[in-house]
Amino acid sequence: MARHISHIAAAAVLLLAGAPTHAQQPPVQPKAVVELFTSQGCSSCPAADALFTELARDPRLITLTLPVTYWDYLGWKDTLGQEVFSKRQKLYAKARGDGQIYTPQAVVNGAAHIVGSDKGGIDKLVQEQGKDGFPVKIDLSEADGALRVALGEAPFASEKPAVVWLLQVSRSATVPIERGENTGKTVTYANVVRGISRIGEWKGQAATLSVPLETVRSAAKADSYVVLVQADLYARQSAILGAARGPAK
Repeated sequence: MARHISHIAAAAVLLLAGAPTHAQQPPVQPKAVVELFTSQGCSSCPAADALFTELARDPRLITLTLPVTYWDYLGWKDTLGQEVFSKRQKLYAKARGDGQIYTPQAVVNGAAHIVGSDKGGIDKLVQEQGKDGFPVKIDLSEADGALRVALGEAPFASEKPAVVWLLQVSRSATVPIERGENTGKTVTYANVVRGISRIGEWKGQAATLSVPLETVRSAAKADSYVVLVQADLYARQSAILGAARGPAK
């Protein structure tokens, strides 16, 4: 019996030794950034908020929730809202030239918008806007107390510098709403932006930026971050040229 067991053990060792080893897979490259402009005071928004918790599970997408403030007068002040998000949405409308500002609004790759609860429409825009991937590659690494942002060279001529943005993110936030149009509802939000700051420019050539980690992690309740390379919204351009997500804390 002991001899039989030893033969089985030896065979198992041989099988393990002969099994192919699998190299660690590289991270999935995002094909699209989908921003949701939403509000706790908007009765149409919870459906979009729920959809974005679903979309956030797709590694090919970088989803971002940006709560606006212009519905606060309806009876409930959005606890996650920031004026800078309302301003960003307005700059998108100016860049597109259509003046369309509403909630829930999804903006795909900085270029096209659709109602934020329209899953089929969002999927279609992602396929259209993200079919070729982002032209600018971004590699993120953390070492020696700093975030290193390595930006690739453009496959096209860049006439104007693009902006490199750092967005500090909470992967999940749950809010009970006590007044206003959503009274009594508890809503969970995915990838809520807690802070957004300009960390540099990209001029078409390969470049590396360095940001202190204490700055990267300075936003209260943020547990991850995203880096975007985007045409200058103040110049009425809006296309997102590159995107990468940082590790969670």
